[in-house]
Amino acid sequence: MKKKSSFLQSMKAVLWGFLGVRKQSGLQEDVASLSFVHIIIAGVIGALIFMSVLLLIVKVVVSP
Repeated sequence: MKKKSSFLQSMKAVLWGFLGVRKQSGLQEDVASLSFVHIIIAGVIGALIFMSVLLLIVKVVVSP
């Protein structure tokens, strides 16, 4: 029986995916244990945080 990972572990895997830094062994562990629903939710949250940070940077740079 496979051990299911927590949502925090899913967020960590998505963060490494955004950065593009991941070992093959880590990928195999993720495939075996992470929940598809957790990955989707973590990806959406990660994308929203990323867009918010970019918008904040642009707002700070463009403001007089």
